[in-house]
Amino acid sequence: MAPRTLPIIEISGNPLDRGRQYGEAVRPRLHTALAYYEEAFGHSSGLTWKQVTDRAARWLDPVRDYAPDLVEEMKGIADGAGVDLLDVLALNARGEVIYDRSFARMAEGRQELETPAEVAAEERSEGCTSFALYGEASGDGRVWAGQNWDWRAGVSDTVVMLRIVQPPKPTLIMQVEAGQIGRQGANSAGIALNANGLGGRFDDAVGLPQTVVRRRVLDQHTITDALEVLCRTRAHIASNALLTCREGYAVDLETTPAGHGWMHPTDGLLVHGNHYQAGVPAALAAGYRPLSSDSLVRVPRAEQGLRTLRGSTGPDESRKLIKQAMSDHLGLPESLCTHPDSRRPRVEHWKTLVSSCVDLTGGDYHVTAGTPCDRDYQHLPWNLYDGPYGDAG
Repeated sequence: MAPRTLPIIEISGNPLDRGRQYGEAVRPRLHTALAYYEEAFGHSSGLTWKQVTDRAARWLDPVRDYAPDLVEEMKGIADGAGVDLLDVLALNARGEVIYDRSFARMAEGRQELETPAEVAAEERSEGCTSFALYGEASGDGRVWAGQNWDWRAGVSDTVVMLRIVQPPKPTLIMQVEAGQIGRQGANSAGIALNANGLGGRFDDAVGLPQTVVRRRVLDQHTITDALEVLCRTRAHIASNALLTCREGYAVDLETTPAGHGWMHPTDGLLVHGNHYQAGVPAALAAGYRPLSSDSLVRVPRAEQGLRTLRGSTGPDESRKLIKQAMSDHLGLPESLCTHPDSRRPRVEHWKTLVSSCVDLTGGDYHVTAGTPCDRDYQHLPWNLYDGPYGDAG
């Protein structure tokens, strides 16, 4: 049997055309995503999918005001996939619906606030481990960025690799769930964005969905403009953003609706998980507990494994060492390389959906279609710096 690979999709043209191309290409996968989230929200909160999309509608005007082109792209996705715009918006704001303070349980015709156990179950449901590595930490002299993206196992068949050609903006390569307009990836300007959930509920003000913020970050030509997006936009929920650029620089921002914290690499290596590492926000400090307790294990284990790249003699060896580091199983199943936990209901299972490894120096993008411990990296057919819109230095 041939090893499983992620589908690759390329879109171009104006925002509506890009969206239609995308929606047509992922139509069955997008419907799979909608079916899964309908089941998942019903299981966790008792909400119908109509109630989920009604909640997601609150983000339509803020996104249109900030990025009308991305609303057009979502309209195109909806047209191409044969669904409603609010279905696509809900897929792009699924984290915001989960973490929104107004999230309530619908039962027996009444609105009931979530119980603490339900809140904890939802908040524990997303985890990732991101890294940036260069300079002293890179024996081959290259700049590396990547992460293990851990999320619901039920959407594993919806994940695609998406290349967006959108001049005059940079060309993007991203790993996304079908129908999402942004998540994590890298662009033709040599900038990579890796991201991690942080958890915590803040005030009721409506901010932007993470998919919109992350897409706008990757739409930038310079690291300073990418940072400007993170520092000047108000996201609805807390999220960590690790930015790396091919010139050999990285910075990590723990972004929250109540303010940001930041970190820089130590000796060329920076790893971030799902707990606040730059400092717990004052709004959460009194009762803070990590979103994912296993993050306290995953981060140092990744750091330990990735330090072996100091002795690497070339990119092939570096990828092998990255794969080995990101395949760590201490604490299995909630380990750096995450596997489904058989103690939990199937709808709550999560795992490493994608392990990514990007060579920002050479432009090569590698991913695994699932856990990295039992499969090789898939070398994508696109180089970051290919084509007339690539910013090859």
